[in-house]
Amino acid sequence: MKKLMALAFAATVVLAGCGNGTTTDSSASSATSSQATTEEKVLRVGATGQSYPNAYREGEELVGFDVEVIETVAENLGYTVEWTLSDFSGVMGQLETDKIDTVANFVAKTAEREEKFLFSDTYAYAGATIVTHTDNADINTLEDLKGKTVSGVLGSNNVRNLQNFDTNGEITIRTYETRDGAMSDVVAKRVDGYVNSKASLIAEIEKNSLPLKFVGEPFVYEDIAFPFTKTARGEELQSEINAEIAELREDGTLKELSEKYFSQEDITVKAGE
Repeated sequence: MKKLMALAFAATVVLAGCGNGTTTDSSASSATSSQATTEEKVLRVGATGQSYPNAYREGEELVGFDVEVIETVAENLGYTVEWTLSDFSGVMGQLETDKIDTVANFVAKTAEREEKFLFSDTYAYAGATIVTHTDNADINTLEDLKGKTVSGVLGSNNVRNLQNFDTNGEITIRTYETRDGAMSDVVAKRVDGYVNSKASLIAEIEKNSLPLKFVGEPFVYEDIAFPFTKTARGEELQSEINAEIAELREDGTLKELSEKYFSQEDITVKAGE
């Protein structure tokens, strides 16, 4: 993984880093970024840097499943990766305004997002589910969450899926800017549950020995892919990256990376296949 060389904090852009030896501040002009992308084959990628085990920091390094997938793809295509870190809503906003080329942060492919963005082929699958503190003996099924408060990350599809699932509005959803905040509150019993993808929760619970248990099975499964702008540049990247995803799936690299980060679970195929 490549070291993050610069920290730049602002209202929406919390950090800009580097990949493969280059450093670019996310406040640089779009003209400069476009020129660098064309001449140096730079792939501008966004992530939160706080999403374990997808895209997170270990010391000065950005690591994770999605990080390794996109960096492997980029290396095979001859691109240098330039990382920009922000909260999830922030990186999606930067993609929409063409400040970055894609987002490598377990982005679910949805009908709503497909109206705005192009998407790569699927490289992983996510089952949205809820966990609660192990002390909550009265919360064991999704029905038990009626009248309870569940935390989630602001702008995430897990929160949106929970809103769609809870058609009668019987669950109070409290949103946070980061996963850490949302998870800390369920561990501290300040909320009754926390919604995220099952694979990410398994990895987080195992890594930190968290006193959390699953509340039933996932209530929805989604395709995970890389988003791009609906531009000529986006179409070119979509085509190039799709070819690489197919290669990584064929040679077993995707499965290997999944098992590395998700406690030997292969999330690159649908559950039951």
